Amino acid sequence: MRRRIRGAAVALCLCTGLAPAVSAEAATIGPRPPLPLERLFDNRAVSDDARPGAADFDGAGGSLSARDLRAAGWTPGRSLGVDGARLTWPRTEPGERDNVRANGQSVRVRGRGDALAFLVAGTGGEASGTGTVRYRDGSRGSYRLTAPDWRSGPLATKSVALPHINTPGGQRAEKARLYVVTVPLVRGREVASVELPRDPGTPDLHVFALSVRAQTKGWTGSWSASTAGYTAVGPWSDRTLRLVVHTSTGGPRVRIRLDNTFAAAPVGIGGATVAVQAAGAQAAGEPRRLSFRGGAGTEIPAGAQAFSDPLDFLVPADANLLVSFHLPGPVAAVPVHSQAIQRSYVSGPGDHAADTSPAAYTSTITTWPLLTGVDVGGGPGSVVLLGDSITDGVKSTPDTNRRWPNVLARRLLSQSDVPRYGVLNHGISANRVVTDRYPGDGVSTDTGGVSALHRLDRDVLAQTSARTVVVFEGINDVRWGTSADQVIAGLREISERARARGLRVVAATIAPCEGESLCTAAANARRETVNAYLREGGDFDAVLDFDAVLRDPARPARMLPAYDSGDHLHPGDAGLAALADSVDLRKLVP
Repeated sequence: MRRRIRGAAVALCLCTGLAPAVSAEAATIGPRPPLPLERLFDNRAVSDDARPGAADFDGAGGSLSARDLRAAGWTPGRSLGVDGARLTWPRTEPGERDNVRANGQSVRVRGRGDALAFLVAGTGGEASGTGTVRYRDGSRGSYRLTAPDWRSGPLATKSVALPHINTPGGQRAEKARLYVVTVPLVRGREVASVELPRDPGTPDLHVFALSVRAQTKGWTGSWSASTAGYTAVGPWSDRTLRLVVHTSTGGPRVRIRLDNTFAAAPVGIGGATVAVQAAGAQAAGEPRRLSFRGGAGTEIPAGAQAFSDPLDFLVPADANLLVSFHLPGPVAAVPVHSQAIQRSYVSGPGDHAADTSPAAYTSTITTWPLLTGVDVGGGPGSVVLLGDSITDGVKSTPDTNRRWPNVLARRLLSQSDVPRYGVLNHGISANRVVTDRYPGDGVSTDTGGVSALHRLDRDVLAQTSARTVVVFEGINDVRWGTSADQVIAGLREISERARARGLRVVAATIAPCEGESLCTAAANARRETVNAYLREGGDFDAVLDFDAVLRDPARPARMLPAYDSGDHLHPGDAGLAALADSVDLRKLVP
């Protein structure tokens, strides 16, 4: 409907002879100055459930439910942290203009950073277009923005999914999606304005918010874990979680990151502390209180994240920390990292985050719920290890930190030839390069995560002070029948996207697994094809030959028995140490 009206208006101008006058006036006025995004809003996406006709997001009467948005914690004017960026949900009421349909508008944006972050959705299909970034020094660059469709786009990459769509005929039980999409910027240059893509045609590209994702200055990632799924818990009500995590590098300040990824509802954090572990749930000294934007706790909207404020706290390198936070609750499901290979603790009723004693912590868990990062002050930046169960540490000895990322971190700490980077473990057991195991929405028992391609922005590009990414994935793809060509295309895309953000990209060959039930001759042939491509190295800055490290010289398709945990798929402690010891540390340096 919008395009038919616009076409009629053009025809009217031509018939009345006004087109030349309009063109002359436009030439006299010149290009319009950039405006704040909210002054460009021209579309109504959100309706009150009682008055669905007050908004028409898609040109067919469909709109987002204001009640669903409130239930997700996406209230008017709410600041949302997503993938390291901070965006503001429009400060408008239902039925008011709350987004702009991209058509070349010039938006006033300021800041320096590594990426632009857009809160977007397409209507009428996936919408793409090319826009322009203008920098304060007079230079400019182009970017490509793609907004998945609000009704049919992938759930694996959405920021939030709402359970209903409002229509003039009533509310439908159909998921509506909103997305945060980032595009790279030239590092170091200050953005002055952003020109949105021109009208892409049949689909409309809607922009709700836009910001510059600031570069992380003064922080290094010391510990991190990927959200692998969204699972039922407890339910927990008025309980405190005391999670045990192991640092790589240390520093004089600390902050934590909590992610409500994949969630449909906000989660409340009553208070949080950090301490060095003595043993079990016992703290070595009084836990220190953390704050969130000046408050003792915080509420994290569905799909969003929260960083604690900086705290002066001496974080030791290569040591266990206790990160404790109170959940007033009730909490029936949470985002988790399923294979912690580490015992953590849950208290009885009450806020026990500040307890030094372990007495209140009466049960244990082997997952990391909600907590996704610990950063330390200073340092040279971080190396991100993107992988599957081998990187996750499955089959290593629990509670001993013998994953190959831990061993690599200790190697970095014990030398002075290259920077002593933080090491961030983003392995997920059962993860694949090109296929989602967890569908990306809803409560599920599957914690294999969304694909490496779908989690790349969150788990690599948005990580604190990431300098280099090591990609060690593919074994699960080839074991489950994904073609070598598909795996190669996925690895190539990972490299291209990471390089576009200024990261060094190192690839590791896929380990042998003959003897495991799914490691058939056909799977091994696919593995060898992918490894041959990796060894060529053309799409990567460096290659680590982990296949050569682990294989039995007498049977190259099988793991060396001394390195085999016993299942022929996962290395044990000795094999994981061999992987870390084989890394030429110079290959990690950008």
